[in-house]
Amino acid sequence: MCGIHGFFRFDGQRVEPAQLTAMGDRTQHRGPDDEGQYIDGPCGIAMRRLSIIDLAGGHQPISNADDSLWIVCNGEIYNFRELRAELQGLGFHFKTGSDSEVVLHAYDAFGDDFVHRLNGMFDFALWDRRRKRLLIGRDRIGVKPLYVMQDARRLAFATEAKALLALPGVSPELDRSQLASYLHLGYAAAPGSMFKGIRKLPPATLLSIENNEVREWRYWRLPSVVERTVSEADWLERVRVRLEESVRMQMVSDVPIGAFLSGGVDSSAVVGYMARHSDRPIRTYAIGFEGGEAEALYNELPYARQVSQLFGTEHHEIVVKPDVVSLLPKLLWHMDEPLADTAFITTFLVSEFARQDVKVILSGVGGDELFGGYRRYLGGHYAERFQRLPGFVRSAATAVANRLPSDRHSGLLNTLRLAKGFIASANMAPDDRYRSYLQVLARETVSAMLLDAGAQAPDPLAQAFSDAGQADDLNRMFAVDAETQLPDDLLLLTDKMSMAVSLECRVPLLDHELVELAAAIPAAVKIRGGRLKHLMKDALADLLPADILDRKKRGFGTPMGAWLKRDLAPVLRQLLSPESVRRRGLFRHDVIAGLMADHESNRSDGTDGLLSLMNLEIWSRIYLDGRSADDVAAELKSYTR
Repeated sequence: MCGIHGFFRFDGQRVEPAQLTAMGDRTQHRGPDDEGQYIDGPCGIAMRRLSIIDLAGGHQPISNADDSLWIVCNGEIYNFRELRAELQGLGFHFKTGSDSEVVLHAYDAFGDDFVHRLNGMFDFALWDRRRKRLLIGRDRIGVKPLYVMQDARRLAFATEAKALLALPGVSPELDRSQLASYLHLGYAAAPGSMFKGIRKLPPATLLSIENNEVREWRYWRLPSVVERTVSEADWLERVRVRLEESVRMQMVSDVPIGAFLSGGVDSSAVVGYMARHSDRPIRTYAIGFEGGEAEALYNELPYARQVSQLFGTEHHEIVVKPDVVSLLPKLLWHMDEPLADTAFITTFLVSEFARQDVKVILSGVGGDELFGGYRRYLGGHYAERFQRLPGFVRSAATAVANRLPSDRHSGLLNTLRLAKGFIASANMAPDDRYRSYLQVLARETVSAMLLDAGAQAPDPLAQAFSDAGQADDLNRMFAVDAETQLPDDLLLLTDKMSMAVSLECRVPLLDHELVELAAAIPAAVKIRGGRLKHLMKDALADLLPADILDRKKRGFGTPMGAWLKRDLAPVLRQLLSPESVRRRGLFRHDVIAGLMADHESNRSDGTDGLLSLMNLEIWSRIYLDGRSADDVAAELKSYTR
């Protein structure tokens, strides 16, 4: 695990070592254990290393026997031992025990098709001296991020965008074409980023430079064919076997390893299978929040304790009342881009806590997308039942729903919020219904808010639905999640927040073979009636107790909506004041004022929309205005005095 970076000069001039060093200095947190670089004329590749496998011999860049191939690789290849044995059988000799060297020789043996043999999370840069060819790539699911910048002089790449900003002639500028999409979804979807001129390499993509020609192609896509001839019993067995194997494979490590544990189905399954394959107690880490009713809704510590006791883990808990005002600037600097998902705060805090003991952590991220764990997946189920009601009942229910209060941080008001959303979307087409559940701000609200709609980036959800094939509605939603929210929100924040404290986070539920298996399962098997994750829960029935499998779901976030009404209220008002909004020159303040008023009065829950605006302004002060995170934090603190 590390951060990689480098660039290729189209003018043929030699790369300057100091420029690679400057890039690496920006991402030292990703690799505090080691650094290295290799330059061959117009190409330079480099890394910052967090040592996980082959601690003594895994220095990068790594070359082959005759130094004709060089590589830097970020991530882990979980089947590297099997690949190593195969390559040794083909006559390749290894200098180290590193999984990165396996990638190097696999390219030598199989050409660009080598990526199909890798099971892992990775981004890499490989220099082929024989062909004077640079090849960079990213894993299938997009667990590891990779940013690219190209102009007439060079093409540069880095695991984090901030490394690209260290290059001469590069200055941070907002890409205004991404604003509408960001405010609508709460994140910048690939290939876009919030920086003008910097883009994300999409998941499962390779990019090559040879003879100064840049070529980019997709090497893998999520299967879109649903298998309807397999029995449910067979699906159960296949899922059970692959789940356990995925966890077992991802436990490989030469350093201490642990697991995040919320007591939910996904993290509990990961811990359960880890316990089966470990000869010592698994170290588990859980987080809770101090405070009132809102904080209590996010407290899953009792469930985590129950699972810990079940599997005899070495359990660690932290109960926090975070100084969010001080945290936000620091975390948004690490994120590179603003986003409206409060899970980045929770993920950082529990990562920081776990890093005191371990260097590698396993997470349950991805299970909800694979097996149907989100409430939005029940939209069609409830819409069908709603349509059976007499017309006058539907009309009356809609009229009442429009007047319902909503607040996700109160038990009753959160139930009303969900009911309001289901009723409002009951008459929509499946694609539009999905969008209504997922959106941060409605498109019409975004249009009214923007001072200059101008040129806008393509709609990522529309494109993802177009590419999703003809699977059933649930698997189409899964395909869209896999192209958008999963890599560009959940996995991005998981990577950035864990690596902010030099912690490697692995996601066994997103093993690509498990992902391919899940994509082929019919919706009626994944979700049965109103039971989310029906198949997965049945597959885990011999591992987890019923009260864990069927307990009410709670997201891995924070009570941000309540904080925006209390502790963060003065910060929100200052950041989104008429003066601040006018100075930034992006939005109409009257629309923002309406959102704030509706949230404060519980007319609607504006948590995500207000957070997207607040985080965008904090990010802008750091990256666009050139201020340090500490300086911005001090200013925000002054608002609360």
